[in-house]
Amino acid sequence: MKPFFLFLLALWSVTPIFAQECDYSIRGEVIDFHDKTPLSEALVSITGTDRYVTTDTNGTFRIGMLCPGPLELEISHAECTSKFVFVPADQKKPLKLSLEHHLEELEEVQVTGDTQRKQTASSIEKTVRTETMDRMAGSNLGDVLKQLSGVASLNTGANIVKPVVQGLTGSRILILNNGVRMQDMEWGDEHAPNIDINAADRLTLIKGAGALQYGGDAIGGVIMVAPERIFAKDSLYGTFLASGATNGRGGTTSLELIKSFDNGLFFKVQGSYKRLGDLEAPDYLLSNTGVSQIGTSLQIGKNAFREGWELFYSYFDSDIAILRASHIGNVDDLITAINSRQPNVIDPFSYTIDNPRQEVSHHLVKGKYYRRFEGLGKLTLQYDFQSNQRFEYDLRRGDRRNIPAIDLKLNTHTFNADFKADANSQWESRFGIMGRYQQNIADPSTGVRRLIPDYEKYDMGLFGTTSYTLSDALVLDAGFRYDFTRIDAKKFYRLSRWEAQGYNSDFEDIIIEDLGSQLLTNPVLDYHNFSGTLGAGYQLGNENELRVNYAFSQRAPNPSELFSEGLHHSAARIELGDLRIKSETSHKLGISLEKSVADWGYTLVPYINQINDFILIEPTGAEFTIRGAFPVWSYRQTDVVMAGVDASVYRQWLPKWRSEHQFSFIKGRDETLDGPIINMPPVQIQNRLVYRNPEWQYLRVALDSKYVFRQNEFPSYVNVFSPQSNENVVLDINTPPPAYHLLNLDMETRFDLFKKKDLTVGLSILNVMNTNYRDYLNRLRFFADDLGRNWALRLIWSI
Repeated sequence: MKPFFLFLLALWSVTPIFAQECDYSIRGEVIDFHDKTPLSEALVSITGTDRYVTTDTNGTFRIGMLCPGPLELEISHAECTSKFVFVPADQKKPLKLSLEHHLEELEEVQVTGDTQRKQTASSIEKTVRTETMDRMAGSNLGDVLKQLSGVASLNTGANIVKPVVQGLTGSRILILNNGVRMQDMEWGDEHAPNIDINAADRLTLIKGAGALQYGGDAIGGVIMVAPERIFAKDSLYGTFLASGATNGRGGTTSLELIKSFDNGLFFKVQGSYKRLGDLEAPDYLLSNTGVSQIGTSLQIGKNAFREGWELFYSYFDSDIAILRASHIGNVDDLITAINSRQPNVIDPFSYTIDNPRQEVSHHLVKGKYYRRFEGLGKLTLQYDFQSNQRFEYDLRRGDRRNIPAIDLKLNTHTFNADFKADANSQWESRFGIMGRYQQNIADPSTGVRRLIPDYEKYDMGLFGTTSYTLSDALVLDAGFRYDFTRIDAKKFYRLSRWEAQGYNSDFEDIIIEDLGSQLLTNPVLDYHNFSGTLGAGYQLGNENELRVNYAFSQRAPNPSELFSEGLHHSAARIELGDLRIKSETSHKLGISLEKSVADWGYTLVPYINQINDFILIEPTGAEFTIRGAFPVWSYRQTDVVMAGVDASVYRQWLPKWRSEHQFSFIKGRDETLDGPIINMPPVQIQNRLVYRNPEWQYLRVALDSKYVFRQNEFPSYVNVFSPQSNENVVLDINTPPPAYHLLNLDMETRFDLFKKKDLTVGLSILNVMNTNYRDYLNRLRFFADDLGRNWALRLIWSI
């Protein structure tokens, strides 16, 4: 009886278990986050079990025979980042799950660097990558960009280098540093960009005004200085770089450390220091040409797909000596310097940075936030502040020796908001708004008449761009932008200059105080500028790509072009602006034909640029001051046409041998005067032969040949009065120097440390033949030869 009773008790106790009904099911749909299209063959599995299903062609799924209760699902796809979803016990409605489609594919492209996403479908873009920048350790932004066809540089010696893109420079070139448009008095010919390239991972050049989201006034192009992208993974890494050079007897050091986490958080710190003494031409020392630079940056943020933010700070300080022999006292000194074949001042080598010199510091603070909206796109908000302080020291006597002749401080606040709509896989659009406030403050205690006055500048911009994928081979894009600029200045004019310029009849209403010999004025100038672009990218088969782009753009005059009045000490010339200068208008047509395969490829870029009311500065005569007679350079406007072609080709002849070739040609014509334009880059040809052998410690040897032709088209001579000879003489300030040819050699190898290929040793020899030459676009060519031979050793350690 007892065993039977126990059997009944056991049967009763398990009855509830058999009574539990496991007929619960989960249904749902898996879609693409961007455009909400269904994702087929996505894997939906229950974590901790072997239960899984795959989605059908409509992206739907169903998992049945489940017991009630909470559970966790893992959703994965071959081209997506996996997603985990908690399902509560009372879930009855179908699930709607979205995946970040193509995210892993995008990361792979960015890591390998084999392909770079184009900013627009039709713009002409080229990129300088990290390995090329590392080989030029110790160089500056302008020198690195010259590795690309169509890029030259406007130099003031070897340490002040401004990029020239297809004949245009200064305010016509927009430079973005980690997404921030640089505001560092770029209007000056001898104002180099305040950027530490050691903090950059790559440089991208967009030729022309195709990238309207960055600015409508980029008639020459956009230069994007981008840091390394940091991914959401738990890692600690960095790079240490050290280089030394014989020419200047100094070098550069740089250290970068990055800590990243799986949740997207990251920290980055970077710093660099550069120090060089007097540089050398082949036959003599270039006295007072040293440089001291410090750059540092700190970055913290979170990189996640749906939402992210970033705080960024950078500081750049440079102290640059200006060739002592270039500081002339009057026109006769300039005539003597031009006729002499060597500087009139040659002192022993020194690391001292003496007057004349520049001291510039630049602070940049940036805050950025972005959020992606399912089925819509991505919203980005950004605020940045920049403070640029510039001192220019003249050769002054007594107590004024350490007082700068120019003391300018430029503070800029900018807010940007843009939305990228990419829900439609065929149609992508971007809309944005920009607001900017800028204040320039000139210190009156310099004891020198202000070259640039105090002013406040207000900018507001609106833009919209779109691209449409018509087929797998054809993409169309277009854009429009409106910019408003107001400049509110307070400026003193000498009465004699005021009347000589004819301002007394045109600008009588801006006088706010009459001081007898001079007038205090308050010019308030408004500019309404419009820009637009239309283009197409067409894939010719699997290997060739054709791009066509037309860009209409307008640029408001900068403060230098409007207000310059007086002796510019670092330029050793009197510069005169003009209040009547208006916006210049560019019509540019560019075509690009490219082929890129493993064994050979080419790029051919013809272009033509019609610029109405083009603003230029050129020598117009001489003027007497209490310090003597100086050449006068005046701004004026004219209509010009610039046309040229950039070409490059590479060929992999053998597995270890490769050659690369570049050619650039441009002509500029002043249609008003029917003559050439000043400072047009001459024709140049570059050839490179590269040998690589991975089996010999990744050995790479490259021999570069660069031939620069003489510029045969240049403005006519200038006649000036020479006090020394008491007569008018020809000031041969426009005649270009002869053609020249340079050879450069670079060698590098890599060593495995700690089971990694993480130590690179390189040696470069610049100007191997120690050639004497002078470059047409070097403003110091009147006073000395360019640099002689330079041996440079570099070490790069991946930490």
